[in-house]
Amino acid sequence: MPLDPTYAMIRRYREATGFTPLYTMTVEEAREADAATEADGWDWHEHPAQVHDVEFDGPAGPQTVRIYRPRSEEPLPMVLYFNGGGFVVGSLSTSDSICRALATLTPCVVVSVSYRLAPENPFPAAVEDSYAALEWAAEHAAEFGADSSAIAVAGDSSGGNLAATMARMARDRKGPELSAQVLVYPPLHNDYPSASMRENKDPMFFNAYSSAWFWSQYLERPADGDSPYASPLKAGDHRGLPAALVLTAELCPVRDEGDDYAAALAEAGVPVEHRRYEGLPHGFLAVAAKLPVAREALAMIGDYLNRQLAGDVAVAGDGAAVPVG
Repeated sequence: MPLDPTYAMIRRYREATGFTPLYTMTVEEAREADAATEADGWDWHEHPAQVHDVEFDGPAGPQTVRIYRPRSEEPLPMVLYFNGGGFVVGSLSTSDSICRALATLTPCVVVSVSYRLAPENPFPAAVEDSYAALEWAAEHAAEFGADSSAIAVAGDSSGGNLAATMARMARDRKGPELSAQVLVYPPLHNDYPSASMRENKDPMFFNAYSSAWFWSQYLERPADGDSPYASPLKAGDHRGLPAALVLTAELCPVRDEGDDYAAALAEAGVPVEHRRYEGLPHGFLAVAAKLPVAREALAMIGDYLNRQLAGDVAVAGDGAAVPVG
């Protein structure tokens, strides 16, 4: 399909104003540019009653999570959310709008996770920080009104990679038990020879060059990408992982990784719902204030999490991912 009209407008604006791809910048410049794109508060949904930061002892020192809780007298299910940014940029602030939306649309307690960034802290620093936050949140859930028996992980872009990795790590390390994983246009293979990687090189959007640059920053050496905790698509065993919702975008270089991961999970008996969004590039959730289909995607994620965390869990099917939408 052709590029979505809203994104065609964004593309024209970027061309006219001299948009510079992050992969042409230094790491410091990329972080400054990424921070400048933080979304304003969205007004199309209710906002959580409580938002506050909590610090705990992480693997490398103090680590912060941001907790979003809707108004409720009862314990709510919990979603650990991992922000995108290629493991190099991104922060609690850049994922703030998405987390506010998910907290109220599900509803649930969202725990947004900070983690050390590459290249100063290459793989597996982000992974170990993320797992430490998952363990901490499960242990302390009652303190912020969450139900430790109903936990999901979710993330977009590199955060989707971390969510998939947390699902795998929780299985391998025998906990915490997870009810679901939500993976939004996730990069899942550090050197995947895919058609989507060959097709998507538009410098106005996240493209194949962006993907290569971020992986080069994240991995201290290419061989590290062979770990299933870096590249979940390379894992040999997908059995026993929690139910998954996988969203991909047609005009995204990591599209095929997400599509193929959904298929691999389903083949291993994992209940999977999968949707590819046509005409959209990587990162479309971030423009939900302007893009109706992105708002629909967030509402669908909220509905999926509500079903899974309430115990209405799908039964593994016949080896095929279930299309949604």
